[in-house]
Amino acid sequence: MIILKVIINYISKNQMLNPLNFISKFIKSSNQKELDRIFKIVEKVNLLEDTFTEISNEEFPKKTLDLKKRLNEGEKLNNLLPEAFALVREASKRIRNERHYDVQIIGGVVLHEGKIAEMKTGEGKTLTICLAAYLNALNQRGVHIVTVNDYLAKRDAQEMGEIYKLLGLTSGFINNYQDDLERKKNYNYDITYATNSELGFDYLRDNMKFSREQMVQRGHAFTIVDEIDSCLIDEARTPLVISGAEESKQDQYVAIDKLIKKLKPEHYEIDEKDKNILLTNSGINTVEEIFLNAGILKNKNFYDPENLSLVHHVNQSLRANHLFEKGRDYIVKDGILKIIDELTGRILEGRRFGDGLHQALEAKERIDVQAENQTLASITYQNYFKLYDKISGCTGTAATESEEFYEIYKLVVVIIPTNKKMIRKDWN
Repeated sequence: MIILKVIINYISKNQMLNPLNFISKFIKSSNQKELDRIFKIVEKVNLLEDTFTEISNEEFPKKTLDLKKRLNEGEKLNNLLPEAFALVREASKRIRNERHYDVQIIGGVVLHEGKIAEMKTGEGKTLTICLAAYLNALNQRGVHIVTVNDYLAKRDAQEMGEIYKLLGLTSGFINNYQDDLERKKNYNYDITYATNSELGFDYLRDNMKFSREQMVQRGHAFTIVDEIDSCLIDEARTPLVISGAEESKQDQYVAIDKLIKKLKPEHYEIDEKDKNILLTNSGINTVEEIFLNAGILKNKNFYDPENLSLVHHVNQSLRANHLFEKGRDYIVKDGILKIIDELTGRILEGRRFGDGLHQALEAKERIDVQAENQTLASITYQNYFKLYDKISGCTGTAATESEEFYEIYKLVVVIIPTNKKMIRKDWN
């Protein structure tokens, strides 16, 4: 009680003092404790700065080899961190005339520790990433840096690549126009820049290869994801799918379409709201009779497990003939059936109805029936990034999703202060 009275009296005498600021001097947030811990590491990096200003450019690769040797002899990455970060800072000063600020060094430590660095826009995340990328590339297992698009992957690999080159490391990038040979070469570099979709699809394609030698990726050791909230929260459940054509069933679709056209309105019930159609009892009897005479039915029972594929084709043919209207749901242009978007009325180029419906419509319109596609491989971003031994990332907005990051990926968010006081107002 006496201590509390002293505090209240002190605050009342100092009217300009914010009580929250006063209390924060005694009770620190978990984020501030983390920053205080990391700043002790930053001080070690700063003590080495003068030492490395005196070395020649030719000595940088030798320093890298020395760090690799010590790592192979059992020394931990954490012990090498101050020297590694001081080397990267000096290399950046010489190549780009950009010196890492202390807050960027803090960001580098956060990334190395497998956490998320929340850094405001304009604080230099690209340069910060170099620190953790270099340190973790020393174990020679490869580092993947995930960028927002192909342009940034190429730009960052080329611009930051000059820093890595001086340090004696190799770097490359993955773009969608590259063939397997070029991709494999870039994945074998120490540091590889790529988009999340390129990494995911390369992983799926590798799983469809017949030998390890044909695979382009060499493993999933460490990744740094730029705009990590967009990739691992917003797009987390987005499936990456590789499809392939099934064997053509054109004759089957055409034959079923001809037989379905013989049915009368009393043979089926239409549910226009849910876009569904069901056979009535008399419809089932008629279908069994027609299909038995045509020699399509395996036995007299239409719903026998042996006829499962046939039931599916009949249902899709019924929907195509009685629920989908030419000019409203689709058009036929130059012999190709194209979908009309029901919301905008625009033609959806390159899109096809799934589950055999598109083929049933093609049979109805008497145009070439294209082969159905089947899913050959699929993975979500969430499951792909969980393959990595260590994952980290940075973004301008991570604190709002900190609970989800910890729940799903066991990733902790550290909010890093700006180098100078913020003058920009960031609204929600």
